[in-house]
Amino acid sequence: MTFTKWNFTMSVLGIVIYVADIAADIWVTSNYFCEGQYSLGILTLVFRLLSSIIVQIFSYEWFKDDCGSPDPGKLNWIFLLHFLHGGIFTRYWFALKDGYQAAFKQNSSGDKLTGGPASIIHKCAIDAGTDISMLRVFKTFLETTPQLILQIYILMEHDKAAFSQYASIITSFSSISWSTLDYQISLRKSVPDKNQFSGVPPKLIYLLYKLFTLTSWILSIALVTLLNIISSIFLLIFLWTLGFSWTLKQHTTFCKSKRMEFLYRTVVGIILIFTFFNVKGEKTKMYISSYYATHVLVTLGIMCVCLFWKTSVTEQLYFTFVSITIVLTLGLGIICLIVYYTVFHPTIYFRQESASDEVDGLTGERKKEEISRIRNFIME
Repeated sequence: MTFTKWNFTMSVLGIVIYVADIAADIWVTSNYFCEGQYSLGILTLVFRLLSSIIVQIFSYEWFKDDCGSPDPGKLNWIFLLHFLHGGIFTRYWFALKDGYQAAFKQNSSGDKLTGGPASIIHKCAIDAGTDISMLRVFKTFLETTPQLILQIYILMEHDKAAFSQYASIITSFSSISWSTLDYQISLRKSVPDKNQFSGVPPKLIYLLYKLFTLTSWILSIALVTLLNIISSIFLLIFLWTLGFSWTLKQHTTFCKSKRMEFLYRTVVGIILIFTFFNVKGEKTKMYISSYYATHVLVTLGIMCVCLFWKTSVTEQLYFTFVSITIVLTLGLGIICLIVYYTVFHPTIYFRQESASDEVDGLTGERKKEEISRIRNFIME
């Protein structure tokens, strides 16, 4: 488990994208209020606030779990930072501090680093980065993706947009793409007995698979919303119900408390509206096939409804462009999905190392204890 200079650079890039995403949302929201579009401004703020609250809750609970029996004064300061919605920035501070020590100071100090042995420092940096990646996945599908659908809907509804809206759409797509890829990389790096997600081809194919399938689905939902908002709301509620029910059926054990586990399953239900991931680290061939087969059928159903539902929307020039983009990205996404799982999945692309070479000096029970939270959230 080695935290490299490249990993540190990616951590810096991650916080830059995170800040840029926040700045774009503030920019768009301020424009809405200045133009008198208060409902759109409030809706944008609601997405941001609700997702931030949920992310802060998970982050604070993880701090408590990781600290064991922390100093009350320190815990109060951590609670205050999360109450002020600074939990992610707090985690970035620890991640960059440990990451810099692991990536740069080891070169000049050999096997020993300031603050502890090299292996411990590297593990702290990797675990900190993985927790941030997990929280970014929550934020991506709780706030960034709904925000993106809203901005695309507004763009098509008014047939014009300010530069700030285009900036918000671009940063949202960048944030979504980055979070899905970065999470997969960080996750496999933090689990010793998993093949590493390394090499350019697997990363590129995985990124394209996620980007294309998400683009197709996001545009489809935006199109349904444009045709009929009520139908879109019912579709999203129905899909969330299916995802939440599947999560209940899986008997997930991600959190230590029942209330946090319920919140986790609720969040998973929302994420499953947009993309697939494995909540228990089990084989996913049957689940992922069923999931994307359903996505294809629903998307084709939406396109058929649009073609036979003669409204002013279908007569617009952008409708043709959006429809072609939906079909094209869906096809490319499914192709990349098949290529990834048949050629570039880590279990196929790389030979798994022996268990004795993966973790030195840890018993089986200790290994299970240290990576339990991560293992219960392994994506496909």
